Amino acid sequence: MQTASKILMIRPAAFGYNAETAQNNYFQTEVSGRSPQDILSAAQHEFDRFAQTLTAHGIEVIIVEDTPSPVKPDAIFPNNWFCTFPNGKLMLFPMYAENRRLEVRQDILDMLKKQYIVTAFEDWTEKIPEGQFLESTGSMVFDHDNKIAYACLSQRTDKELFRRFCDRQDYKPVAFNASDKSGREIYHTNVMMHVGETYAVICLEAIDTVKEQISVADCLRTTGHSLVNISYEQMQHFAGNMLQVHNAANEQFTLLSKTAHASLTTEQKQKLKKHTKLLPVDITTIETIGGGSVRCMMAEIFLDKIHEQ
Repeated sequence: MQTASKILMIRPAAFGYNAETAQNNYFQTEVSGRSPQDILSAAQHEFDRFAQTLTAHGIEVIIVEDTPSPVKPDAIFPNNWFCTFPNGKLMLFPMYAENRRLEVRQDILDMLKKQYIVTAFEDWTEKIPEGQFLESTGSMVFDHDNKIAYACLSQRTDKELFRRFCDRQDYKPVAFNASDKSGREIYHTNVMMHVGETYAVICLEAIDTVKEQISVADCLRTTGHSLVNISYEQMQHFAGNMLQVHNAANEQFTLLSKTAHASLTTEQKQKLKKHTKLLPVDITTIETIGGGSVRCMMAEIFLDKIHEQ
């Protein structure tokens, strides 16, 4: 199962510019002339409309309120500290920024274990003292149907830890190096590529070597994915940061921001629409200041509810 029908989202209590993560997330922008309260109110409004859009299309949304203390400016991006797998696993991951580790909430993990069938729990945070990080579905883009994990190596995505993780899950690791147009390391794989059920979106020119570009593209094509190749500029507009989900009627939808949607060419949109229905949402404040877009806001819940057995 490549796509989920249940999504967990965290409604922000203290959203804002995170100077600590800005060290290697060049998608963030510090905005002057707006008060913290104005920024938070705008982010909450965007969040609420986003969640309503998902619900209106039959996708189940589990909304968790962020706790006001400690202050967590990036709590709106839960996909970096945990993930679930179609086989029922629940996993916890090590994050690079110290102030992001405050986002890990035992109550959320307990809620998932209590309400859903969790076949196994894995904690991958033991390597934090050694400086090894792997930020869940930010660091890794999964092709669950073919048991493949794609990863753009960076300070947040350790090569050794990635390979160990893939060995444990019996997934094929596809690791590569990628940079933005200025030659700076891309911080997360999910800003440059997205794998849907029958298509994939990727910024091939961001991959550092032609050999790796060919290798990644071949892997996607041989697993039956129609490729939509985006440019550096489109990647900068979050066109790589999409997520495909489905509802109870098994209708497939791909979430992307209005910024990302506007950056796509007519031809690219038409190609995507052969595989999925596009759902653009306006999260301009969140993606500009937070440096993450729609995919980062959604943690897929592949777990079955206990009463669904």
